[in-house]
Amino acid sequence: MKNIQTQLNEFVLPAEWEPQSGVQLTWPHEGTDWKPYLHDIINTEVALAKAIARYEKVIIVTQDVEKTKRHFSSDELNQIHFYCYPINDTWARDHGFITLLPRTAGKVPRLLDFKFNGWGEKFEAADDNRINGHLYQDSTFKGEYSDQSDLVLEGGSIESDGKGTILTTSLCLLAPHRNQPLTREDLENQLKERLHADRVLWVDHGQLIGDDTDGHIDTTVRFAPDDTLVYVGCDDRSDPQYKDFKAMEDQLKTFRTRNGKPYRLLRLPMPDVMMDGDERLPATYANFLVINGAVIYPTYHQPEKDRLAGEIIQEAFPERDIIAIDASTVVRQHGSLHCLTMQFPENIILS
Repeated sequence: MKNIQTQLNEFVLPAEWEPQSGVQLTWPHEGTDWKPYLHDIINTEVALAKAIARYEKVIIVTQDVEKTKRHFSSDELNQIHFYCYPINDTWARDHGFITLLPRTAGKVPRLLDFKFNGWGEKFEAADDNRINGHLYQDSTFKGEYSDQSDLVLEGGSIESDGKGTILTTSLCLLAPHRNQPLTREDLENQLKERLHADRVLWVDHGQLIGDDTDGHIDTTVRFAPDDTLVYVGCDDRSDPQYKDFKAMEDQLKTFRTRNGKPYRLLRLPMPDVMMDGDERLPATYANFLVINGAVIYPTYHQPEKDRLAGEIIQEAFPERDIIAIDASTVVRQHGSLHCLTMQFPENIILS
């Protein structure tokens, strides 16, 4: 019988900067919360899809294929593949497959389909939770379907360094209506077993005000190549978030790489406060998307901080193009660009 460590080493959750076959988007429609500014969010999605299509394939799940196609040129349509299914919302990061790649010969990729329950039953998600099954039945992907629906896990709640280390937050994974009564230790064991990881780094601070996800890691701290952590810092002592983000920064300084060395830390600015009426929005520069040859990062009509964030992301990914896309509409629904997308490793998309 194989020992547990051998079984864990059979697969790996690749880092986002490893070669990709494409990115999934789930398209907004008037039956969603985007209705009051549907035109604006569609413009953002179009800009995002066009940017990705310059580098790799795009999958768009939409309720109206013909209408969605009109936004793209014939050349762009060669890179974009459309699927029509019912949709609750647009957050592909959290309802999309999490894909494991085999490390050993004779294995095929695994498409992990976890349960998405609207970030702890805050929002209706039944249709979004079925999208993976529809895509798999339509022969969109190469790989083995793996039903993981006995565990709630959103793609935005985990980061991988591609070497067996998972980065996550206790804020999200231990939040109500996710996986109670599982403890932190239970959840760590679940992550190791299901994601074939051998280390979990838990971030215990960094809750953005207005964040519906209860603290997804992709809003605050991201893995980057060469044992780098790109994270959001806060300099405004009058900001209610200041102490929490200072505590997060202090904790990141205690983390060690697999070789026992401190991580290289690159600090992103905290965007200036953005409001929608009397509600503070969870704007963040950490919610960037890494694709083949480029990084797409969110901006918020804050020229100095937008520029600085781009420079820091360029430092983390020096060989890639850095593309800015206005996310000021996306954040009105409490997300950003990474939240809208889910990448797939190379040789996974069959279309």
